[in-house]
Amino acid sequence: QFFVFCHGLLQLSQLLVSGYLKSSISTIERRYGLSSQTSGLLASFNEVGNTLLIVFISYFGSRVHRPRFIGCGAILVSLAGFLMSLPHFITGPYEYDQSIASMFSNTTDLCQPGMPGSRGNFSDAGCTPHAARENHEVLLVMFIAQALLGIGGVPIQPFGISYIDDFASERNSPLYLGILFSVTVIGPGVAFMLGSAMLRFYVDIDKVTGDEVQLTNKDPRWVGAWWLGFLVAASLVAMSAVPYFFFPREMPKEVGEMLFPLFLSDFPLVLLRNLRHPVYLLVVLAQVNLSAMVAGLATFMGKFLERQFSLTASLANMIIGAVNIPGAMVGIVVGGAILKKFQMSLRQCSAMCILGMFLCLLMAFPLLFLGCPTQKVAGVTYSESFEFGHHALECNLQCNCPEKAYNPICGSNDVEYISPCSAGCRVVNINEDNNSVLNYTNCSCISENGSSGFAKPGTCGTGCSHLFLPFVVLSCLAGILASTSHTPSFMLILRSIQPEDKSFAVGIQFMLLRVLAWMPGPVLYGSAIDTTCILWEKKCDRKAACRYYDNNLFRQR
Repeated sequence: QFFVFCHGLLQLSQLLVSGYLKSSISTIERRYGLSSQTSGLLASFNEVGNTLLIVFISYFGSRVHRPRFIGCGAILVSLAGFLMSLPHFITGPYEYDQSIASMFSNTTDLCQPGMPGSRGNFSDAGCTPHAARENHEVLLVMFIAQALLGIGGVPIQPFGISYIDDFASERNSPLYLGILFSVTVIGPGVAFMLGSAMLRFYVDIDKVTGDEVQLTNKDPRWVGAWWLGFLVAASLVAMSAVPYFFFPREMPKEVGEMLFPLFLSDFPLVLLRNLRHPVYLLVVLAQVNLSAMVAGLATFMGKFLERQFSLTASLANMIIGAVNIPGAMVGIVVGGAILKKFQMSLRQCSAMCILGMFLCLLMAFPLLFLGCPTQKVAGVTYSESFEFGHHALECNLQCNCPEKAYNPICGSNDVEYISPCSAGCRVVNINEDNNSVLNYTNCSCISENGSSGFAKPGTCGTGCSHLFLPFVVLSCLAGILASTSHTPSFMLILRSIQPEDKSFAVGIQFMLLRVLAWMPGPVLYGSAIDTTCILWEKKCDRKAACRYYDNNLFRQR
Protein backbone atom coordinates (compact mmCIF):
# COMPACT_ATOMS: atom_id res chain seq x y z
CA GLN A 1 0.00 0.00 0.00
CA PHE A 2 2.93 2.32 0.66
CA PHE A 3 4.19 1.51 -2.83
CA VAL A 4 0.80 2.44 -4.30
CA PHE A 5 0.85 5.70 -2.34
CA CYS A 6 4.39 6.53 -3.54
CA HIS A 7 3.50 5.64 -7.09
CA GLY A 8 0.42 7.82 -7.07
CA LEU A 9 2.49 10.73 -5.79
CA LEU A 10 5.19 10.14 -8.41
CA GLN A 11 2.73 9.91 -11.30
CA LEU A 12 1.02 13.08 -10.14
CA SER A 13 4.25 15.05 -9.95
CA GLN A 14 5.47 13.64 -13.27
CA LEU A 15 2.23 14.79 -14.90
CA LEU A 16 2.73 18.19 -13.26
CA VAL A 17 5.99 18.63 -15.16
CA SER A 18 4.57 17.65 -18.56
CA GLY A 19 1.15 19.27 -18.05
CA TYR A 20 2.56 22.53 -16.70
CA LEU A 21 4.31 23.20 -20.01
CA LYS A 22 0.94 23.16 -21.76
CA SER A 23 -0.45 25.66 -19.28
CA SER A 24 2.41 28.11 -19.83
CA ILE A 25 2.84 27.61 -23.58
CA SER A 26 1.37 30.98 -24.64
CA THR A 27 3.62 32.70 -22.10
CA ILE A 28 6.78 30.94 -23.31
CA GLU A 29 5.83 31.82 -26.90
CA ARG A 30 5.62 35.48 -25.95
CA ARG A 31 8.78 35.49 -23.87
CA TYR A 32 11.03 33.82 -26.45
CA GLY A 33 9.22 34.75 -29.66
CA LEU A 34 8.08 31.30 -30.81
CA SER A 35 5.49 30.49 -33.43
CA SER A 36 2.72 28.07 -32.40
CA GLN A 37 4.16 25.47 -34.74
CA THR A 38 7.44 25.54 -32.81
CA SER A 39 5.73 25.54 -29.43
CA GLY A 40 3.48 22.68 -30.54
CA LEU A 41 6.55 20.68 -31.54
CA LEU A 42 8.12 21.50 -28.18
CA ALA A 43 4.99 20.37 -26.32
CA SER A 44 4.91 17.02 -28.10
CA PHE A 45 8.66 16.42 -28.12
CA ASN A 46 8.63 14.43 -24.87
CA GLU A 47 6.72 11.72 -26.73
CA VAL A 48 9.75 11.19 -28.99
CA GLY A 49 12.06 9.96 -26.23
CA ASN A 50 9.19 8.01 -24.80
CA THR A 51 8.21 6.13 -27.95
CA LEU A 52 11.75 5.09 -28.84
CA LEU A 53 12.17 3.23 -25.56
CA ILE A 54 8.74 2.05 -24.48
CA VAL A 55 8.84 -1.18 -26.51
CA PHE A 56 12.15 -2.35 -25.05
CA ILE A 57 11.18 -1.43 -21.53
CA SER A 58 7.97 -3.45 -21.73
CA TYR A 59 10.08 -6.50 -22.64
CA PHE A 60 12.67 -6.40 -19.92
CA GLY A 61 9.99 -5.69 -17.36
CA SER A 62 10.31 -8.77 -15.19
CA ARG A 63 14.09 -9.16 -15.54
CA VAL A 64 15.27 -5.98 -13.79
CA HIS A 65 15.04 -4.34 -10.36
CA ARG A 66 11.86 -2.44 -11.17
CA PRO A 67 11.63 -0.01 -8.22
CA ARG A 68 15.22 1.10 -8.79
CA PHE A 69 14.53 1.63 -12.48
CA ILE A 70 11.46 3.72 -11.61
CA GLY A 71 13.60 5.77 -9.21
CA CYS A 72 16.21 6.44 -11.91
CA GLY A 73 13.50 7.45 -14.37
CA ALA A 74 12.07 9.84 -11.79
CA ILE A 75 15.49 11.43 -11.25
CA LEU A 76 15.68 12.03 -15.03
CA VAL A 77 12.19 13.57 -15.04
CA SER A 78 13.11 15.90 -12.21
CA LEU A 79 16.32 16.86 -14.00
CA ALA A 80 14.23 17.63 -17.09
CA GLY A 81 11.95 19.86 -15.00
CA PHE A 82 14.89 21.86 -13.66
CA LEU A 83 16.33 22.11 -17.19
CA MET A 84 13.04 23.53 -18.48
CA SER A 85 13.38 26.49 -16.13
CA LEU A 86 17.07 27.05 -16.96
CA PRO A 87 16.47 29.45 -19.91
CA HIS A 88 15.07 31.97 -17.46
CA PHE A 89 18.35 32.03 -15.56
CA ILE A 90 20.70 32.17 -18.57
CA THR A 91 18.89 34.96 -20.44
CA GLY A 92 18.67 38.60 -19.45
CA PRO A 93 15.52 40.27 -18.12
CA TYR A 94 12.42 40.39 -20.34
CA GLU A 95 12.41 43.59 -22.38
CA TYR A 96 9.32 45.27 -23.77
CA ASP A 97 8.61 48.65 -25.37
CA GLN A 98 7.84 51.36 -22.82
CA SER A 99 6.46 54.86 -22.72
CA ILE A 100 8.35 55.78 -19.57
CA ALA A 101 12.12 55.93 -19.57
CA SER A 102 13.45 53.33 -17.14
CA MET A 103 16.62 51.61 -16.06
CA PHE A 104 16.51 49.44 -19.21
CA SER A 105 16.27 52.16 -21.82
CA ASN A 106 15.76 55.86 -22.10
CA THR A 107 14.03 55.59 -25.45
CA THR A 108 10.26 55.68 -25.22
CA ASP A 109 7.60 54.91 -27.77
CA LEU A 110 5.80 58.25 -27.68
CA CYS A 111 5.49 60.49 -30.70
CA GLN A 112 8.66 62.60 -30.79
CA PRO A 113 8.75 64.77 -33.91
CA GLY A 114 12.00 65.91 -35.47
CA MET A 115 14.30 63.10 -34.29
CA PRO A 116 14.60 60.92 -37.37
CA GLY A 117 18.11 59.56 -36.82
CA SER A 118 17.95 58.60 -33.19
CA ARG A 119 15.08 56.13 -33.32
CA GLY A 120 16.68 53.37 -35.39
CA ASN A 121 18.43 51.63 -32.53
CA PHE A 122 15.15 51.16 -30.71
CA SER A 123 13.96 48.16 -32.68
CA ASP A 124 17.22 46.45 -33.57
CA ALA A 125 18.75 46.46 -30.11
CA GLY A 126 17.99 42.76 -29.69
CA CYS A 127 19.60 41.81 -32.95
CA THR A 128 23.23 41.29 -32.06
CA PRO A 129 24.76 37.88 -32.86
CA HIS A 130 24.73 37.31 -29.10
CA ALA A 131 20.96 37.76 -28.90
CA ALA A 132 20.35 35.43 -31.83
CA ARG A 133 22.61 32.78 -30.30
CA GLU A 134 20.88 33.17 -26.95
CA ASN A 135 17.56 32.33 -28.57
CA HIS A 136 18.96 29.16 -30.17
CA GLU A 137 20.39 28.09 -26.83
CA VAL A 138 17.01 28.54 -25.16
CA LEU A 139 15.28 26.32 -27.73
CA LEU A 140 18.03 23.71 -27.57
CA VAL A 141 17.84 23.48 -23.77
CA MET A 142 14.04 23.16 -23.84
CA PHE A 143 14.02 20.47 -26.52
CA ILE A 144 16.69 18.47 -24.65
CA ALA A 145 14.68 18.82 -21.44
CA GLN A 146 11.53 17.56 -23.20
CA ALA A 147 13.40 14.56 -24.64
CA LEU A 148 14.76 13.72 -21.16
CA LEU A 149 11.27 14.08 -19.72
CA GLY A 150 10.01 11.48 -22.21
CA ILE A 151 12.88 9.08 -21.56
CA GLY A 152 12.60 9.39 -17.78
CA GLY A 153 8.87 8.77 -17.91
CA VAL A 154 9.26 5.43 -19.73
CA PRO A 155 9.79 3.05 -16.79
CA ILE A 156 7.40 4.84 -14.42
CA GLN A 157 4.00 3.68 -15.61
CA PRO A 158 4.60 0.17 -17.04
CA PHE A 159 6.94 -0.97 -14.25
CA GLY A 160 4.79 0.52 -11.52
CA ILE A 161 1.65 -1.13 -12.82
CA SER A 162 3.25 -4.53 -13.40
CA TYR A 163 4.95 -4.39 -9.96
CA ILE A 164 1.64 -3.68 -8.25
CA ASP A 165 -0.18 -6.27 -10.32
CA ASP A 166 2.45 -8.94 -9.53
CA PHE A 167 2.45 -8.52 -5.76
CA ALA A 168 -1.07 -7.35 -4.92
CA SER A 169 -3.79 -9.89 -4.26
CA GLU A 170 -6.13 -10.30 -7.17
CA ARG A 171 -8.94 -8.82 -5.12
CA ASN A 172 -7.07 -5.58 -4.39
CA SER A 173 -5.22 -5.12 -7.67
CA PRO A 174 -8.11 -3.45 -9.57
CA LEU A 175 -8.62 -1.04 -6.67
CA TYR A 176 -4.94 -0.02 -6.61
CA LEU A 177 -4.82 0.40 -10.38
CA GLY A 178 -8.07 2.39 -10.24
CA ILE A 179 -6.47 4.77 -7.74
CA LEU A 180 -3.46 5.24 -10.04
CA PHE A 181 -5.69 5.76 -13.06
CA SER A 182 -7.69 8.47 -11.31
CA VAL A 183 -4.44 10.21 -10.35
CA THR A 184 -3.32 10.28 -14.00
CA VAL A 185 -6.64 11.90 -14.91
CA ILE A 186 -6.47 14.50 -12.11
CA GLY A 187 -2.81 15.34 -12.86
CA PRO A 188 -3.33 17.64 -15.84
CA GLY A 189 -6.06 19.53 -13.96
CA VAL A 190 -3.67 20.18 -11.08
CA ALA A 191 -1.00 21.25 -13.61
CA PHE A 192 -3.30 23.89 -15.11
CA MET A 193 -4.19 25.17 -11.64
CA LEU A 194 -0.47 25.43 -10.85
CA GLY A 195 -0.05 27.38 -14.09
CA SER A 196 -2.90 29.65 -13.12
CA ALA A 197 -1.21 30.40 -9.78
CA MET A 198 2.31 30.97 -11.14
CA LEU A 199 1.44 33.14 -14.13
CA ARG A 200 0.07 35.80 -11.78
CA PHE A 201 3.65 36.64 -10.80
CA TYR A 202 5.78 38.75 -13.12
CA VAL A 203 8.42 36.77 -15.02
CA ASP A 204 11.43 38.63 -13.60
CA ILE A 205 10.21 38.64 -10.00
CA ASP A 206 13.73 37.57 -9.00
CA LYS A 207 15.55 40.16 -11.15
CA VAL A 208 13.67 43.44 -10.80
CA THR A 209 11.82 45.09 -7.93
CA GLY A 210 8.07 45.49 -8.08
CA ASP A 211 8.00 49.25 -8.68
CA GLU A 212 10.08 48.90 -11.85
CA VAL A 213 7.46 46.70 -13.51
CA GLN A 214 5.04 48.87 -15.44
CA LEU A 215 2.84 46.02 -16.63
CA THR A 216 -0.31 44.58 -15.10
CA ASN A 217 -1.21 40.98 -15.86
CA LYS A 218 -3.99 42.21 -18.17
CA ASP A 219 -1.43 43.86 -20.46
CA PRO A 220 -0.84 41.96 -23.74
CA ARG A 221 2.92 42.32 -23.13
CA TRP A 222 2.63 40.67 -19.69
CA VAL A 223 4.76 37.57 -19.21
CA GLY A 224 4.13 35.50 -16.08
CA ALA A 225 6.67 33.56 -14.03
CA TRP A 226 6.46 30.46 -16.25
CA TRP A 227 9.72 29.03 -14.83
CA LEU A 228 8.50 28.95 -11.24
CA GLY A 229 6.09 26.06 -11.79
CA PHE A 230 8.84 23.90 -13.30
CA LEU A 231 10.93 24.39 -10.14
CA VAL A 232 7.95 23.40 -7.96
CA ALA A 233 7.05 20.35 -10.06
CA ALA A 234 10.66 19.16 -10.46
CA SER A 235 11.24 19.39 -6.69
CA LEU A 236 8.11 17.31 -6.08
CA VAL A 237 9.34 14.65 -8.51
CA ALA A 238 12.77 14.57 -6.85
CA MET A 239 11.12 14.06 -3.45
CA SER A 240 8.84 11.29 -4.75
CA ALA A 241 11.83 9.48 -6.27
CA VAL A 242 13.62 8.84 -2.97
CA PRO A 243 11.56 5.91 -1.58
CA TYR A 244 11.99 3.84 -4.76
CA PHE A 245 15.64 3.17 -4.01
CA PHE A 246 14.56 1.34 -0.82
CA PHE A 247 11.84 -0.96 -2.16
CA PRO A 248 12.83 -4.63 -2.58
CA ARG A 249 13.17 -6.22 -5.99
CA GLU A 250 10.34 -8.59 -5.15
CA MET A 251 7.72 -8.49 -2.45
CA PRO A 252 6.11 -11.50 -0.81
CA LYS A 253 3.34 -12.28 -3.27
CA GLU A 254 -0.19 -12.28 -1.94
CA VAL A 255 -1.59 -14.71 -4.54
CA GLY A 256 -1.43 -14.94 -8.32
CA GLU A 257 0.69 -16.30 -11.14
CA MET A 258 3.40 -14.60 -13.22
CA LEU A 259 2.62 -13.75 -16.83
CA PHE A 260 4.95 -15.24 -19.41
CA PRO A 261 7.34 -12.67 -20.79
CA LEU A 262 6.82 -12.10 -24.48
CA PHE A 263 9.82 -13.29 -26.49
CA LEU A 264 11.21 -11.20 -29.30
CA SER A 265 10.86 -13.98 -31.86
CA ASP A 266 7.05 -13.86 -31.62
CA PHE A 267 6.96 -10.12 -32.17
CA PRO A 268 6.14 -9.93 -35.93
CA LEU A 269 3.57 -12.71 -35.76
CA VAL A 270 1.61 -11.20 -32.90
CA LEU A 271 1.84 -7.74 -34.44
CA LEU A 272 0.36 -8.90 -37.72
CA ARG A 273 -2.29 -10.98 -36.00
CA ASN A 274 -3.49 -7.94 -34.08
CA LEU A 275 -3.29 -5.42 -36.89
CA ARG A 276 -5.26 -7.75 -39.19
CA HIS A 277 -8.05 -7.81 -36.62
CA PRO A 278 -10.65 -5.37 -38.02
CA VAL A 279 -12.31 -4.42 -34.72
CA TYR A 280 -8.97 -3.76 -33.04
CA LEU A 281 -7.68 -1.72 -35.95
CA LEU A 282 -10.83 0.39 -36.36
CA VAL A 283 -11.17 1.16 -32.66
CA VAL A 284 -7.50 2.13 -32.40
CA LEU A 285 -7.84 4.42 -35.43
CA ALA A 286 -10.92 6.01 -33.88
CA GLN A 287 -8.98 6.58 -30.66
CA VAL A 288 -6.11 8.07 -32.68
CA ASN A 289 -8.47 10.67 -34.18
CA LEU A 290 -9.93 11.56 -30.83
CA SER A 291 -6.55 11.69 -29.09
CA ALA A 292 -5.02 13.91 -31.75
CA MET A 293 -7.82 16.38 -31.10
CA VAL A 294 -7.35 16.17 -27.33
CA ALA A 295 -3.57 16.62 -27.69
CA GLY A 296 -3.99 19.73 -29.82
CA LEU A 297 -6.71 21.20 -27.61
CA ALA A 298 -4.84 20.54 -24.38
CA THR A 299 -1.86 22.45 -25.77
CA PHE A 300 -3.65 25.46 -27.28
CA MET A 301 -7.05 25.72 -25.58
CA GLY A 302 -5.64 28.23 -23.08
CA LYS A 303 -4.22 30.38 -25.86
CA PHE A 304 -7.56 30.19 -27.68
CA LEU A 305 -9.48 31.42 -24.63
CA GLU A 306 -6.95 34.22 -24.07
CA ARG A 307 -7.35 35.52 -27.64
CA GLN A 308 -11.08 34.99 -28.20
CA PHE A 309 -12.32 36.33 -24.89
CA SER A 310 -9.41 38.61 -23.89
CA LEU A 311 -8.66 36.61 -20.74
CA THR A 312 -5.40 36.61 -18.80
CA ALA A 313 -3.33 33.43 -19.13
CA SER A 314 -3.96 32.82 -15.45
CA LEU A 315 -7.75 32.85 -15.79
CA ALA A 316 -7.70 30.72 -18.95
CA ASN A 317 -5.71 28.02 -17.10
CA MET A 318 -8.09 28.24 -14.15
CA ILE A 319 -11.08 27.53 -16.42
CA ILE A 320 -9.40 24.54 -18.11
CA GLY A 321 -8.14 23.09 -14.82
CA ALA A 322 -11.37 23.61 -12.88
CA VAL A 323 -14.05 23.07 -15.54
CA ASN A 324 -12.93 21.23 -18.70
CA ILE A 325 -10.65 18.58 -17.21
CA PRO A 326 -12.99 17.65 -14.30
CA GLY A 327 -15.76 17.44 -16.95
CA ALA A 328 -13.75 14.86 -18.87
CA MET A 329 -13.19 12.91 -15.62
CA VAL A 330 -16.93 12.86 -14.95
CA GLY A 331 -17.51 11.55 -18.48
CA ILE A 332 -15.01 8.71 -18.04
CA VAL A 333 -16.57 7.67 -14.73
CA VAL A 334 -20.12 7.85 -16.06
CA GLY A 335 -19.17 5.79 -19.12
CA GLY A 336 -17.61 3.11 -16.93
CA ALA A 337 -20.62 3.06 -14.61
CA ILE A 338 -23.13 2.63 -17.46
CA LEU A 339 -20.97 -0.16 -18.86
CA LYS A 340 -20.88 -1.98 -15.53
CA LYS A 341 -24.57 -1.52 -14.72
CA PHE A 342 -25.90 -2.83 -18.04
CA GLN A 343 -23.20 -5.48 -18.69
CA MET A 344 -22.97 -4.42 -22.30
CA SER A 345 -22.16 -6.64 -25.25
CA LEU A 346 -19.50 -5.61 -27.77
CA ARG A 347 -22.13 -4.30 -30.18
CA GLN A 348 -23.73 -2.22 -27.43
CA CYS A 349 -20.30 -0.89 -26.49
CA SER A 350 -19.71 0.37 -30.01
CA ALA A 351 -23.22 1.84 -30.17
CA MET A 352 -22.52 3.72 -26.94
CA CYS A 353 -19.28 5.12 -28.39
CA ILE A 354 -21.08 6.32 -31.51
CA LEU A 355 -23.88 7.91 -29.49
CA GLY A 356 -21.43 9.74 -27.22
CA MET A 357 -19.49 11.09 -30.20
CA PHE A 358 -22.64 12.16 -32.05
CA LEU A 359 -23.98 14.10 -29.06
CA CYS A 360 -20.53 15.62 -28.58
CA LEU A 361 -20.62 16.90 -32.18
CA LEU A 362 -24.04 18.44 -31.62
CA MET A 363 -22.76 20.32 -28.56
CA ALA A 364 -19.54 21.38 -30.26
CA PHE A 365 -21.10 22.64 -33.47
CA PRO A 366 -22.32 25.99 -32.02
CA LEU A 367 -18.76 26.65 -30.79
CA LEU A 368 -17.92 27.55 -34.41
CA PHE A 369 -20.04 30.66 -34.00
CA LEU A 370 -19.43 31.60 -30.36
CA GLY A 371 -16.81 34.28 -30.70
CA CYS A 372 -16.10 37.76 -32.03
CA PRO A 373 -13.88 39.13 -34.76
CA THR A 374 -10.53 40.68 -33.86
CA GLN A 375 -10.88 44.20 -32.45
CA LYS A 376 -10.19 47.16 -34.75
CA VAL A 377 -6.42 47.63 -34.82
CA ALA A 378 -5.22 50.62 -36.82
CA GLY A 379 -3.10 49.53 -39.76
CA VAL A 380 -3.69 45.84 -39.08
CA THR A 381 -7.37 44.95 -39.24
CA TYR A 382 -8.65 48.39 -39.95
CA SER A 383 -7.59 51.39 -41.98
CA GLU A 384 -8.94 54.79 -41.11
CA SER A 385 -8.25 56.47 -44.42
CA PHE A 386 -11.71 55.77 -45.79
CA GLU A 387 -13.36 57.30 -42.74
CA PHE A 388 -11.56 60.60 -42.44
CA GLY A 389 -10.35 61.18 -45.96
CA HIS A 390 -6.68 61.60 -46.61
CA HIS A 391 -5.44 63.22 -43.40
CA ALA A 392 -5.50 60.05 -41.28
CA LEU A 393 -2.55 58.50 -43.08
CA GLU A 394 -0.26 61.39 -42.26
CA CYS A 395 -1.33 61.75 -38.63
CA ASN A 396 1.80 60.01 -37.34
CA LEU A 397 4.24 60.64 -40.18
CA GLN A 398 6.17 63.32 -38.32
CA CYS A 399 6.57 60.99 -35.31
CA ASN A 400 9.26 58.78 -36.88
CA CYS A 401 7.83 55.74 -35.13
CA PRO A 402 10.07 52.74 -34.50
CA GLU A 403 8.66 50.02 -36.73
CA LYS A 404 8.66 47.19 -34.28
CA ALA A 405 7.36 48.94 -31.17
CA TYR A 406 4.60 46.97 -29.47
CA ASN A 407 2.77 48.62 -26.60
CA PRO A 408 -0.93 48.45 -27.48
CA ILE A 409 -3.23 51.25 -26.40
CA CYS A 410 -6.96 51.69 -26.77
CA GLY A 411 -8.09 55.01 -28.21
CA SER A 412 -11.16 56.88 -27.04
CA ASN A 413 -12.57 56.06 -30.50
CA ASP A 414 -12.46 52.32 -29.68
CA VAL A 415 -9.64 51.66 -32.13
CA GLU A 416 -6.54 49.90 -30.90
CA TYR A 417 -3.09 51.21 -31.84
CA ILE A 418 0.06 49.08 -31.80
CA SER A 419 1.98 51.73 -29.87
CA PRO A 420 1.40 55.26 -28.49
CA CYS A 421 3.63 56.52 -31.31
CA SER A 422 1.48 55.03 -34.05
CA ALA A 423 -1.50 56.85 -32.57
CA GLY A 424 0.54 60.06 -32.61
CA CYS A 425 0.34 60.48 -28.81
CA ARG A 426 2.80 63.04 -27.44
CA VAL A 427 2.01 63.10 -23.73
CA VAL A 428 1.92 60.31 -21.18
CA ASN A 429 0.25 60.79 -17.77
CA ILE A 430 1.66 58.74 -14.95
CA ASN A 431 0.11 57.59 -11.71
CA GLU A 432 2.75 58.73 -9.21
CA ASP A 433 1.93 56.07 -6.60
CA ASN A 434 2.94 52.98 -8.55
CA ASN A 435 4.63 54.44 -11.64
CA SER A 436 1.98 53.02 -13.99
CA VAL A 437 0.51 54.76 -17.04
CA LEU A 438 -2.87 56.42 -16.53
CA ASN A 439 -3.48 57.54 -20.12
CA TYR A 440 -1.99 59.11 -23.24
CA THR A 441 -3.14 62.49 -24.55
CA ASN A 442 -2.58 64.82 -27.53
CA CYS A 443 -2.95 61.86 -29.89
CA SER A 444 -3.07 63.22 -33.43
CA CYS A 445 -4.53 60.04 -34.96
CA ILE A 446 -7.46 59.79 -32.57
CA SER A 447 -9.67 62.68 -33.56
CA GLU A 448 -12.94 63.34 -31.81
CA ASN A 449 -15.01 66.35 -32.85
CA GLY A 450 -11.95 67.87 -34.43
CA SER A 451 -9.78 67.84 -31.29
CA SER A 452 -7.05 65.32 -30.44
CA GLY A 453 -8.29 62.33 -28.51
CA PHE A 454 -6.74 60.31 -25.68
CA ALA A 455 -5.97 56.63 -25.18
CA LYS A 456 -5.78 54.12 -22.33
CA PRO A 457 -2.89 51.65 -22.01
CA GLY A 458 -3.62 48.03 -22.90
CA THR A 459 -5.67 46.33 -25.60
CA CYS A 460 -9.28 47.25 -26.35
CA GLY A 461 -10.27 43.59 -26.03
CA THR A 462 -12.56 41.65 -28.31
CA GLY A 463 -15.75 42.68 -26.53
CA CYS A 464 -16.71 39.03 -26.35
CA SER A 465 -17.23 38.50 -22.64
CA HIS A 466 -20.96 37.82 -23.03
CA LEU A 467 -20.20 34.70 -25.10
CA PHE A 468 -17.64 33.36 -22.66
CA LEU A 469 -20.04 31.54 -20.33
CA PRO A 470 -22.02 29.76 -23.10
CA PHE A 471 -18.71 28.74 -24.67
CA VAL A 472 -17.39 27.22 -21.43
CA VAL A 473 -20.67 25.41 -20.72
CA LEU A 474 -20.97 23.93 -24.21
CA SER A 475 -17.31 22.92 -24.45
CA CYS A 476 -17.52 21.28 -21.03
CA LEU A 477 -20.67 19.33 -22.03
CA ALA A 478 -19.07 18.28 -25.31
CA GLY A 479 -16.05 17.04 -23.36
CA ILE A 480 -18.21 15.05 -20.91
CA LEU A 481 -20.11 13.39 -23.76
CA ALA A 482 -16.99 12.54 -25.77
CA SER A 483 -15.22 10.99 -22.79
CA THR A 484 -18.13 8.65 -21.98
CA SER A 485 -16.78 6.57 -24.89
CA HIS A 486 -13.38 6.13 -23.20
CA THR A 487 -14.10 2.96 -21.23
CA PRO A 488 -16.32 1.20 -23.79
CA SER A 489 -13.70 1.71 -26.50
CA PHE A 490 -11.08 0.07 -24.27
CA MET A 491 -13.48 -2.81 -23.66
CA LEU A 492 -13.90 -3.28 -27.42
CA ILE A 493 -10.14 -3.71 -27.71
CA LEU A 494 -9.64 -5.97 -24.71
CA ARG A 495 -12.54 -8.30 -25.52
CA SER A 496 -11.94 -8.61 -29.24
CA ILE A 497 -8.39 -10.00 -29.10
CA GLN A 498 -6.94 -13.27 -27.87
CA PRO A 499 -6.32 -13.23 -24.11
CA GLU A 500 -2.61 -14.02 -24.36
CA ASP A 501 -2.09 -10.98 -26.65
CA LYS A 502 -3.80 -8.60 -24.27
CA SER A 503 -0.84 -6.79 -22.75
CA PHE A 504 0.89 -6.67 -26.09
CA ALA A 505 -2.15 -5.28 -27.90
CA VAL A 506 -2.48 -2.51 -25.34
CA GLY A 507 1.22 -1.72 -25.77
CA ILE A 508 0.81 -1.43 -29.54
CA GLN A 509 -2.31 0.65 -29.08
CA PHE A 510 -0.43 3.17 -26.94
CA MET A 511 2.45 3.24 -29.37
CA LEU A 512 0.14 3.99 -32.30
CA LEU A 513 -1.59 6.67 -30.23
CA ARG A 514 1.78 8.26 -29.49
CA VAL A 515 3.13 8.17 -33.03
CA LEU A 516 -0.09 9.09 -34.84
CA ALA A 517 -1.81 11.35 -32.30
CA TRP A 518 0.18 12.75 -29.39
CA MET A 519 3.23 13.65 -31.47
CA PRO A 520 1.71 15.26 -34.56
CA GLY A 521 -1.43 16.62 -32.85
CA PRO A 522 0.03 19.75 -31.21
CA VAL A 523 2.26 20.43 -34.25
CA LEU A 524 -0.70 20.31 -36.66
CA TYR A 525 -2.80 22.50 -34.37
CA GLY A 526 0.09 24.96 -33.94
CA SER A 527 0.61 25.16 -37.71
CA ALA A 528 -3.10 25.75 -38.30
CA ILE A 529 -3.09 28.51 -35.67
CA ASP A 530 -0.04 30.12 -37.31
CA THR A 531 -1.89 30.39 -40.64
CA THR A 532 -4.41 32.74 -39.00
CA CYS A 533 -1.84 35.27 -37.78
CA ILE A 534 -2.19 38.79 -39.24
CA LEU A 535 0.72 40.55 -37.55
CA TRP A 536 3.99 38.85 -36.64
CA GLU A 537 6.54 40.17 -34.19
CA LYS A 538 9.83 40.43 -36.07
CA LYS A 539 13.08 39.45 -34.38
CA CYS A 540 16.21 39.91 -36.48
CA ASP A 541 14.13 39.70 -39.67
CA ARG A 542 12.63 36.37 -38.77
CA LYS A 543 9.06 35.74 -37.63
CA ALA A 544 8.83 35.39 -33.87
CA ALA A 545 5.60 35.27 -31.85
CA CYS A 546 2.23 36.33 -33.27
CA ARG A 547 0.86 39.70 -32.12
CA TYR A 548 -2.63 39.54 -33.62
CA TYR A 549 -4.71 36.69 -35.02
CA ASP A 550 -7.75 36.84 -37.24
CA ASN A 551 -10.02 35.61 -34.45
CA ASN A 552 -12.73 34.27 -36.75
CA LEU A 553 -10.27 32.15 -38.73
CA PHE A 554 -8.52 31.07 -35.51
CA ARG A 555 -11.83 29.85 -34.11
CA GLN A 556 -12.97 28.08 -37.27
CA ARG A 557 -9.68 26.36 -38.07
